[in-house]
Amino acid sequence: MKSIAVFNNKGGVGKTTLTYHLGYALAELGYKTLLVDLDPQSNLTLFGLDPEELHNIWQTEEEFIDDFAQARDEKPLSEFEEIARDVRSIHFLLKPTEDGTDVPKSLSKPLKLHDNLGMIPGRLSIHTYEDRIASRWNDVYGGDPLAIRTVTQIRNFCELYANNYSYDYVVIDTSPSLGILNKVIISTVDGFLIPCMPDMFSLYGIQNIGKSLKNWKRDFDTIHTLLSDIKLSYFPKNFVSFLGFTIFNARRYAGQGTWNLSQAHQHYAKQIPTTIQDYIDHDHRKHLSPAQLEDPIGETAIMHSYSTLPTMAQKYRRPMWEVPDCEELEKADKSTISGNRQRYKDTQLPFHIFAKDLLTRLEQLEVD
Repeated sequence: MKSIAVFNNKGGVGKTTLTYHLGYALAELGYKTLLVDLDPQSNLTLFGLDPEELHNIWQTEEEFIDDFAQARDEKPLSEFEEIARDVRSIHFLLKPTEDGTDVPKSLSKPLKLHDNLGMIPGRLSIHTYEDRIASRWNDVYGGDPLAIRTVTQIRNFCELYANNYSYDYVVIDTSPSLGILNKVIISTVDGFLIPCMPDMFSLYGIQNIGKSLKNWKRDFDTIHTLLSDIKLSYFPKNFVSFLGFTIFNARRYAGQGTWNLSQAHQHYAKQIPTTIQDYIDHDHRKHLSPAQLEDPIGETAIMHSYSTLPTMAQKYRRPMWEVPDCEELEKADKSTISGNRQRYKDTQLPFHIFAKDLLTRLEQLEVD
């Protein structure tokens, strides 16, 4: 199993839409993939679940999120195990660790999106787990078992699901924050990619990420010098690697430069590789060739605007290329979608190209 985080310090770059469609592309290419929604806004979850279904999941979990041990002990064992085995949010999975109690023996089943694609839904309350990471962080240096478990439990669950459901890849959607939750997520996955808009804000976002990576790696290097081999076995052997960037959903200007972007957007887009090399340390990107650093993942495959297509994809909870064949299309949408049927269908191949290039970059980690 390889774990991937999709991350940018700048919001509004299409990160969640990209994550969802990447998951589908990997699944269609034959790779068993798990999506994990660790953005408190839970927008990725709404790609897979009707809001009412999500409400029912959250409502069932509510008493456990308040006090896991008390809610568990007040129920008959058979009822608790039935709840624990059903589709549950990522916060439900992490809550026993947050509260310092035993993790259920039964692993909650993932939400099935496709034969090869599952999802662990998000939850707005995940911020309390972030608070617990912050309060226990310093205890990691002393080898405290609960603190170590708190910091490594997200990665641990990725591995558990991979082992139990034979997932090849776990793809994590994150918030734009540089807080301690993302510090733990990014530092303990195998690789991360940055979706960008071709603007000044994405350049500053990359700068912020690069500066944070320096600090995060320093902290994890310290942990590796202090802990025993047994306790270090809970952590990944290597610090995260940078897999590259992509420009996503930018407006196309045919014939304008090599990437068909407006002059203003081209100006910023061409600064992205230089900004990466200036701010993301060589150790995090040493497996990438000069060409891979210069070009977006998949080159221009998914770069240009999809207009309202992602909105329809989320509304009907399926990838853009499947929307025209959806049997539940509302009457008001049918004519518009039908008239753009080929445009919807044409989105599939670019995401497959993008996914294949991303996998090539992941495979290079194994060589290193």
